[in-house]
Amino acid sequence: QVQLVESGGGLVQAGGSLRLSCAASRSIVGIDAMGWYRQTPGKQREMVANIFRGSIPNYRESVKGRFTLSKDNTKNTVYLQMNSLKPEDTAVYYCAAFVGGGPRDGYWGQGTQVTVSS
Repeated sequence: QVQLVESGGGLVQAGGSLRLSCAASRSIVGIDAMGWYRQTPGKQREMVANIFRGSIPNYRESVKGRFTLSKDNTKNTVYLQMNSLKPEDTAVYYCAAFVGGGPRDGYWGQGTQVTVSS
């Protein structure tokens, strides 16, 4: 089992930056995949960035060149650096982890609100 706790959300003006953190309750080295997702009211949750074990991060097209996913295995933490933020990036951001033998839908954090003002 994996508990995930996100932090770092907040209110920022367009063009600004935020860094989200996702702290895991266990080592993330053996986790098969981790990712950041976001959701706005009335819309489906969408993948923002993810990374599979042994691979490089993947990004949705709209955040490429602006967002960067990174991991710190020593801190069991995954980060999402968000630069050049736009109002359309406003959402609740969730961290997720997928582990072989675990729930098919993965483990999820409680989410952190990101609001970008124009």
